[in-house]
Amino acid sequence: MTVLDQFSLAGRVAVVTGGAQGLGLAMATALAESGARLVLADIDRETAEAAREGLTSAGHEAMAIGLDTCQPESVQAMVDGTLAKWGRLDVLVTSAGIVKDLPATDLPLEDWKRTVEVDLTGTFLACQAAGRVMIKAGAGSIITISSMSGIVQTNPQPHVDYAAAKGGVIMLTRSLAAEWVRHGVRVNGIAPGYMATKLVLPWMDRPDWGPVWLRQIPMGRLGQPGELGGAVVFLASDASSYITGQTLVVDGGYTAW
Repeated sequence: MTVLDQFSLAGRVAVVTGGAQGLGLAMATALAESGARLVLADIDRETAEAAREGLTSAGHEAMAIGLDTCQPESVQAMVDGTLAKWGRLDVLVTSAGIVKDLPATDLPLEDWKRTVEVDLTGTFLACQAAGRVMIKAGAGSIITISSMSGIVQTNPQPHVDYAAAKGGVIMLTRSLAAEWVRHGVRVNGIAPGYMATKLVLPWMDRPDWGPVWLRQIPMGRLGQPGELGGAVVFLASDASSYITGQTLVVDGGYTAW
C-alpha cells in the first residue's frame, strides 16, 4: 500500500453531523471525494436533502437524515438509519454547533445552557451512539470539531459559553480516545480558526472585529472551508492510524502567537 492509498476511504461510511452546509458540508464533500459513502445529518432536513442531491449529482453516494443533536433518541435514529442504509458506520464527524456573542455579564443562563447542550453534550451523544457501533466492529474513527477558541481566548468578541463548550470538546476527545483505543476506535479532533463561512463573513464588516481578526492571523486571511478537507480525510483514514487523542489546529497560525 502506497502513502496515497492510505488516504482512501473507499468502502467506508461516514456520518457528518451539521453536514448540510458550511464547514460540515465542506468536510463531507472531502470525505466523499476520498471514496466514503456519506450521511449528512442536520437539524435542517431540507438543506441536508439539497446537499445530498449535490453530492449524488457529482457521482457520490450520500443520504440525508434529520438530526437534533440534543435529543438522544434523534441521535440513535441517525445511527440506526445509517446502519439500515449502509450496514456499517466507520467515520463520525461532529460538526453541528452554535455560538453566541454576548458578554459574560449579560449572557442569559438559558443561552449558556443551549450552547453547552448543542456544542458539548450533542457532541458526546453522537460520539456515544457511534462509538457503540464502532466498538462492536473493532474499528472506527471519530473526529470532533472544536475551535481554536477552546484553546486560546479569541478577541475582541465575547463568547464565554462557546469557548467553554469547545474546550470541553477537546478534553472529551482525549478522554474518549484513551477509553476506546483498546477497542480499535480512534478519536481525534479538528480546531478550526476563523473560516470564511456564511456565519463568519458578515462579522468581517464590523470595523471593531474584522480588521482585528486579520491582524491576529499570521497568514493574514480567513481560512476557506475546503481547507479543512485534507485534515478530516487524514484523520478519518489509515494515514493517521497511529494518532489518537489529538486535536489538529487549522487556524492560519493564530494560536502560534
